[in-house]
Amino acid sequence: MDGENLSYKKAGVDIDAGSELVRRIAKMAPGIGGFGGLFPFGDSYLVAGTDGVGTKLKLAFETGLHETIGIDLVAMSVNDIVTSGAKPLFFLDYFATSSLDVDLAEKVIKGIVDGCEQSGCVLLGGETAEMPDFYKEGEYDLSGFAVGSVDKGSVIDGRDIVAGDVLIGLPSSGVHSNGFSLVRRVVARSGLSLKDLLPGGDVTLGEALMAPTVIYVKQVLDLISRGGVKGIAHITGGGFTDNIPRVFPKGLGAVINKNSWPVPQLFKWMQEVGNIEDSEMRRTFNMGIGMVLVVSAKAAQGILVDEKMVAYRIGEVVSGGGVNYC
Repeated sequence: MDGENLSYKKAGVDIDAGSELVRRIAKMAPGIGGFGGLFPFGDSYLVAGTDGVGTKLKLAFETGLHETIGIDLVAMSVNDIVTSGAKPLFFLDYFATSSLDVDLAEKVIKGIVDGCEQSGCVLLGGETAEMPDFYKEGEYDLSGFAVGSVDKGSVIDGRDIVAGDVLIGLPSSGVHSNGFSLVRRVVARSGLSLKDLLPGGDVTLGEALMAPTVIYVKQVLDLISRGGVKGIAHITGGGFTDNIPRVFPKGLGAVINKNSWPVPQLFKWMQEVGNIEDSEMRRTFNMGIGMVLVVSAKAAQGILVDEKMVAYRIGEVVSGGGVNYC
């Protein structure tokens, strides 16, 4: 489809500005910048993370699909803290709206409960705020906060990663909860309704986009218990380009085989309609891989022959820096 090349920045989100803010905050609070924050607590670290679900909420309002947005909320935080090897302990939520619709709020919170069950943590509490005139009628905002724990001797921090280690990708369910400002621009350009079938797919466009984020906690903790896992990257805002290098020691980078996993039809459709460059897709979306584990070659062999698990060898660690594709 012809037209202007759409990008995340043109849709109103500047990843570079976000990265610059993190750099400035890190000067005031050293240690900031990982997927989760580590706090020493006896022989363990408490690992904390917080997030929201972004403008995916706009699609929840349009589709009326509120039952799974809470799963997205939990996933964004627990998937971050498990990258340190931490087991999530508890979760708290913040739900804000102009005037409280109890039935709608119950649907949202039921999703949060489901997400907590999937990740093996407790919904410990939360806050419900009514803010008249601040939100549009019928709309709401969400944020969440997860805390986990990991033994000090078991932290996954990437320090042992070396050239030759293997990148294992775990499949996503779709867009997850990032990039929706650009997604909405693509949908608007396409002229399709969210009730229309996804071209080349067997579900509606709304259903494909609202598929809840995969919660990787139990799968990742199982893989860690087998040994050989050296680093873990949650593929969220920044895509492959920004997230994978976050777990590498200085002087190392990655080469990714872009044909090593099946890219879901949803991403192919968005790229075509939005006339989006390959580099922009890889920096904005997960492209079908929601979590990347850096593992030893021996550990990779065990993972890839496990018939109970869907995982892909997507690349390897190399000397240098950044993420390159072949």
